[in-house]
Amino acid sequence: MNRLYFGDVTFLQGLIIAMCYTTTQDQRGQKAGFFFFTVPAQALPYCMIAMTMLMGGSPLCQISGLLSAHLYDFLSRLWPEFGGGPNLIPAPAFLSWIVQTPREARRDFGTAIRPAASAGSGRGTSTGSVLPDSWKTRGTGHRLG
Repeated sequence: MNRLYFGDVTFLQGLIIAMCYTTTQDQRGQKAGFFFFTVPAQALPYCMIAMTMLMGGSPLCQISGLLSAHLYDFLSRLWPEFGGGPNLIPAPAFLSWIVQTPREARRDFGTAIRPAASAGSGRGTSTGSVLPDSWKTRGTGHRLG
């Protein structure tokens, strides 16, 4: 099927761009090295596509990987968190079970119990403040010195 539509193209380049795009969306504001340039982390996939074009290759497969990663990021993270909609591409249950963090961890010096996730925990700002919930209990914010 792949040969029929795209010739003899493999989608490895698209997969690499998709993984690069997905990981760099969580690293906004950080810098990344691309050959001998320093670029913002979220611009790394675009630099990879530009390098392919400079070397005379066809970026069609990479662009399709970028579009699919953008769609995945929107449907599985942005829309549920900020739009209030459901996760339209949930992870399969067996995969979630494999990577699930155990609630109890038995150690030589005792047992560590992770608290259950509550509705108000995390990065939410329920009172309209720009500070995360963990910083709201740190005091009135007076400077020292």
